[in-house]
Amino acid sequence: MKYPRFSPTPLMVSCVLLTFLAPAGCTNDKPGDLSAAKTVRNDVAPPAPPAASFAPKTTVIKSAPPVEITAPKVKYNAGEDPEFAKQKGWPVDSPQPLPGSILPQKRIVAYYGNPQSKRMGALGEYPKDDMLSRLKGEVDLWQAEDPEHPVQPALHLIAVVAQGTPGKAGKYRMIMPDAIVNQVYGWAKEANAILFIDIQTGHDDIRAILPRFEWLLKNPDVHLGMDPEFNLIKSGKKPGTKIGTYDAADVNYASGFLADVVKKYHLPPKVLTVHRFTRNGVTNARKISLRPEVQIVMNMDGWGAPWLKRDSYKAYVVAEPVEFTGFKLFYHNDTKKGDALLTPKEVLRLNPKPLYIQYQ
Repeated sequence: MKYPRFSPTPLMVSCVLLTFLAPAGCTNDKPGDLSAAKTVRNDVAPPAPPAASFAPKTTVIKSAPPVEITAPKVKYNAGEDPEFAKQKGWPVDSPQPLPGSILPQKRIVAYYGNPQSKRMGALGEYPKDDMLSRLKGEVDLWQAEDPEHPVQPALHLIAVVAQGTPGKAGKYRMIMPDAIVNQVYGWAKEANAILFIDIQTGHDDIRAILPRFEWLLKNPDVHLGMDPEFNLIKSGKKPGTKIGTYDAADVNYASGFLADVVKKYHLPPKVLTVHRFTRNGVTNARKISLRPEVQIVMNMDGWGAPWLKRDSYKAYVVAEPVEFTGFKLFYHNDTKKGDALLTPKEVLRLNPKPLYIQYQ
């Protein structure tokens, strides 16, 4: 955010040499040694050689032990090794998906941002029609790369924006007017997309802000994102000057709130994305509760070179399993030092494969 074999050599074939030795006395002991030959009188029958000496003898050369062939070890980039993922607990033993669940049957591909800013992500960087066209292009690429997972397009709106100034409420955050939220919700419907509202709390508490959005979350196609980077109550620092944090207790609150909404309004399960790119971004991650009504995605939110993004995914998402995984791609920040943006094919080498993809 702000931020390879040997082509197995043929087996040595065991050989058995059958050497038929000539009768004794008829050959030299050594090549070229004529003095060893005996003269035989014509009138005297030579003694019969032992019968055994005429029997062909078999000399067996024992075969070497079989050569054990093992496949060459595959070299994985960080975040791709299935054995590492397995050691860490993937796949996670999570609740059986309820009817209407999006994950894991589908993959979500989202555009992130705010229509009031061209610098916060693709959602606001381009005019609406251009933006939706670009999103469809990304959806098509992901669908072609992994046909087994239908792609669900999404718009991910920053509905509460962290601010560098305290504002009237003194909370260093700004809640978007309902009109803006509804505008983007309309765009999502136009594109057959779902909507995520993302909350950056600043110095506010998720427990105080989230209930305000029940009016929107009661819709079956509206989901939630929460951003630890901009939760700075504990540090007291201004947003943008320090990276914030959430604890499992905060995530559990949001998950519980969503579960109650699902039950209250008889909705299909909600998706909750939690952005993470630092060790302390989410503390006590293994204490995050899993509920059938809420599908939790730990979204790798860091930007930079491909190796750094893979390292972050391994360290902060794979190493601390929760339920599902996501991966964020920054059109500008990932490429500003000359690196190419990771392609769907490259991202799908990760293990586990992310089921939520976000473009900023």
